[in-house]
This record gives sequence, structure tokens and C-alpha cells, in this order.
Amino acid sequence: MAAKPLPDSPSWMSWRTLLFLIPAAFLVGFGESCPSKCVCPAHNTAVFCNSRNLTTVPGRIPPDSEFLDLSRNSLHTLREGMFSRLWVLKELDLSHNMISNIEEQTFNCLRNLMTLRLKGNRLDMVPEGVFTGLPNLSILDISENRILVFLDHSFRDLSNLRKLETGDNHLVFISSQAFSGLWSLQQLTLEKCNITSVPTEALSHLRQLVELRLKVLNVTTIPNYAFQTLHHLKDLEIHRWPFLTSLQSESLSGLNITSLSITKCNLHDVPYKAIKHLAHLRFLDLSYNPISVIQGKRLVDLSRLQEFHLTGGQLATIQAHAFQGLVHFRLLNVSSNDLQTLEEKVFHSVGNLEVLRLDRNPLACDCRLLWIVRRRRRLNFESRQPICSTNSTRKGKTFHKISEVPPGHFRCRKPKIVDKALQKVNVEEGGQANLTCKSEGDPPPVVSWVSPQNVTLDMGRRGRMVVLPDGSLKIHYALLGDSGSYHCIASNAAGIDMMEAYLHVSIPLFNSSAFANNASLLSDPGNQLPFLVDLGTLVGILVIGVVPFLCSVMICFVFIFLWSKGRGNAKHHVIESVPRFPRGYKAITNKNRTPTKKPR
Repeated sequence: MAAKPLPDSPSWMSWRTLLFLIPAAFLVGFGESCPSKCVCPAHNTAVFCNSRNLTTVPGRIPPDSEFLDLSRNSLHTLREGMFSRLWVLKELDLSHNMISNIEEQTFNCLRNLMTLRLKGNRLDMVPEGVFTGLPNLSILDISENRILVFLDHSFRDLSNLRKLETGDNHLVFISSQAFSGLWSLQQLTLEKCNITSVPTEALSHLRQLVELRLKVLNVTTIPNYAFQTLHHLKDLEIHRWPFLTSLQSESLSGLNITSLSITKCNLHDVPYKAIKHLAHLRFLDLSYNPISVIQGKRLVDLSRLQEFHLTGGQLATIQAHAFQGLVHFRLLNVSSNDLQTLEEKVFHSVGNLEVLRLDRNPLACDCRLLWIVRRRRRLNFESRQPICSTNSTRKGKTFHKISEVPPGHFRCRKPKIVDKALQKVNVEEGGQANLTCKSEGDPPPVVSWVSPQNVTLDMGRRGRMVVLPDGSLKIHYALLGDSGSYHCIASNAAGIDMMEAYLHVSIPLFNSSAFANNASLLSDPGNQLPFLVDLGTLVGILVIGVVPFLCSVMICFVFIFLWSKGRGNAKHHVIESVPRFPRGYKAITNKNRTPTKKPR
């Protein structure tokens, strides 16, 4: 029978020592015991005290903690010394509490802190010096508070801050020196604030800023040179400014950005002048703006542009050569618009095009879209295939389902002018003239006219000569110089057709109806016409004006005659009444003597 080991034997001592060291090892593994209402995962330096209904920072937090989560509690005030033992803390989350007051030097001991989150509290201001003692802080989130103003030097001690989130506050004013001291700031977000102008002076201190996001603001305009000192800015986002209708021509001057987003605003036109000098721009997003047309040859200065997004708008036309000169252009997203077609000549080269989004547009699948059918295997539609919505034979068919172009499909019918008989229209000067030009084709032709002076008159042109939607040319007020041959040109993707019309403008005789017609034209504010009258009206004006003039002249002559007669009679009586010298007086009229009286 084997002998039992003595209590003081080596084997017994090893087991007793092991049982004693197990709890000690567990505690030493994290430095100290974990607070009762928190969770401290083993082999981790994080402490989770979130959603515990805490009203103060719990004690006994291990001093070697690097992450402390106190979010979603009921903290009201942060006092000095609350975090005095947490020397190595790198991230502190105080989001979604009820913090309304932060005492000075509260964070003074957290010299290694890199991230501080105060989102969703009740702060109404950022007291000067509240962030003193955070030399290594790189991320600060104070969004969703009640902050009304940023005073001068609010962030002066955060020289290493890289990212600042200030969105969804009640901001009404940002002082010109509010951001002074943020020498290293690279990302700034201003969102859901009550500021009504771009804080240009405050932003001028952020010389290292790379990303600027301005969201949900009631700003009506971006002034010239608003961001001119932000030479390192690469990404500018303007989102949801409902009162922004246009950009001033120099509003983006001084920027070298590569990405520009102006979305959910009220732009009716692409801001060509404002973006013209952005030679480094690669990404442009103008989605959800009521833009109806992209004009041709207006983006040529954006030579590095690679992506253009304009989704969810009112885009109905992309003119030829709209992306001319954009040799690096590879992505176009114009989904959810009113486009009926997209011609190949819109692009500088379709060889570089990789991604094309045309879905949710009322596309007419004719010869203008044939180039897309031929390149459908090389184009990426991002799983949103364009659909023919106006062609009865292939309505609802996506391009990727078309194995080959069927006969009669994706073809166009050349324009044809219905009546090519030579028109001869005679009209008196000052009258209205109409030259008709009816055409048909598939797609519907675009009609323009060429005047005798070789001036092209397009549809939509305003002035004295207007091309109507039915192709007719209406001349509101004919002049003698308008006489001559006019040429109507109907064109579509399949070709053109032409016809000639002749207009003769004659000098009219005076008649009341013509005068009334001219008066009505001139009184209409919509007609921009020169103030001209016909010969009959001119004769009438002269007759009415000359008679009173001649009568006035005759009356003047009568008055002058009577006055001169009266003046002559008065002079005669004066001479007769001159007294005579008595006898014995002699008038001496010598040059050197005066008249003298000679004695008798």
C-alpha cells in the first residue's frame, strides 16, 4: 500500500501554490478588479460601462485601460479629477449622456487620449480652455448638442486634432478666430446648423484641411473666394442646401480639389464658370438638382475628370460634345432622369468608358443608341440595365437580353419635309410674317432656319424671329432688310432635309389698322421690338405736327411786325419833343472845347 504524501512534500506544495495563484493571476492580468457595473474582457484593455444608467464615472477602473465606454448613461457634469488615474487612456466615449457642463481641467491628465466622443449631449457652448491637457487628441466629436456659438479660440489647445465633427447643433455664429490653433485639422463637418453664410474667415485658419463637409444648411449663396486659403483641400461636399440656386463665378477660386459634390440643392444649371478652373477635379456629383441640360463643350477645361454623376434630376438633353476633351472619362451616371437618348458624339471617346448608368430613363431605342448595343458586353451597367421604354417592338427588353440587333430595330428614318414647294410670302414693313416647314422622321427632326444674312435661327431662340415647335419661322415685326431667301433645315441622327422660302417686305401705305397693329406689338412687353413706324404713320405725324408749327410761326411774325411799328412811332415823338436852344446860343462841337454860352 503506497504511502500518502506528507502535507509538506513538494507535490502538495505545488498544488497549494497553484490554487493560491490562480485568482491572483486573473486579477493581475488586467491590473485591478473591474467595476461592478462594467464589463472588462479578459486579455483586453477595454472597459465597457455603456447603458448602465450611471450618474457618475465609476471607481476602480483599471489604470492601464486604453478604451473606456461610458455612452448612453445619465452623466450630467464632468468634474476635475474624474479621469485622473487613467494615464494611458487612448479613447473615451461619453456619447448620448446628459452632459451640460464640463469643468476646466477635466481632461487635464489624459495626455495620451486620441479620441474623445461627446456626441448627443446637452452642451450649449465650448468654454475656452476646456480641452486643455489633450496634446495628442486627433478625433473630437461634439455633434448633436445644443451649441449656439463657437467663440474665439474654442479649440486653441488642440494643435494635433485631425478630425472635428460639429454637426447637428444650433450654431448661429462662428467667430472669425474660432478655429485658430487647429493647425493640423484635416476633416471638418458642419451639419444641420442655423448659420446662413459660409464662415470664410473662420475657415481661413484651417490651412491643412483636406475634407470639408457642409450639410443641411440654409445658406443661399457661396460668395467669391469663399475657400481661397484652403490650398490642401481635396474633397468638398455641399449637401442639402435648398436655397442654393447658383454659384458665383469665383466662389471656388483658389481650390485644388479632386472631388466636388453639390447634391440635393436647387441648381438649375451646371455651374460651368465656378468649376472651370478646377483642373485637378476627378469626381463631380450634381445629383438631385433640377438640371435639365448638359451643354456641349463647356466641361473641356476639366481635363482630369473621370466620373460625372447627375442622378435623380430633370435631365432631358445631353448635347453633342458635352464631354469633349475628357480623355480620362470612364464613368457616367445619369439614372432616374428624363433622357430619351444618349448619342455617341457626346463623348470624347467611348473607348475609355467603363461604367454607364442609364436606367430609369424613358429611352427611345433607335439608331442613336446603337453604339451602346454594340458595346454592351464591354460596358458595366452595375446590374441596372437600360430599358427601351418607347419602342413598341422591344418595349421592356433590357440590352443584355438582346443577342443581336434584329432587322428594323435600332434604326432611324431620315427627315422629310412634307411640302417643299417654294414659298413666297409678301408682307408690309411692320407686319408679321410666317414661313412654314413641316417635317417628319424617326427620331423627330430638329428644325432650324438660316436667314438671308446667313444667321442660324434655332428653336428656343428669343427675339424678333422665333422658330415655333411645329418648325415654322415667325417674324414678329418685318423690316425691309429681312427680304430674301430663307432655308429650312430638318435634321436627326439619320440625316438632313432642306427647303427654301422667299420673303418680300414692302413699304406700306398709311392705314389705321397697321398703326393699331404696330401699337399693340410695341405695347406688349413680351415682344422685344425696335421702335419703328411705317411711312403712312410718319406722314400722319408730320401733318399733325407741321400745321400747328406754321400757325405758331405766323403769329410770331405778326407780333414782331406790330411791335416794330409801335417802336418806330415812339422814336419819332421823342425826337420832336427835344427842346431847342434859344437865340444867342451856339453849339460848339470842337474836339478840344465844350459848348459855351456867348453873351449878347
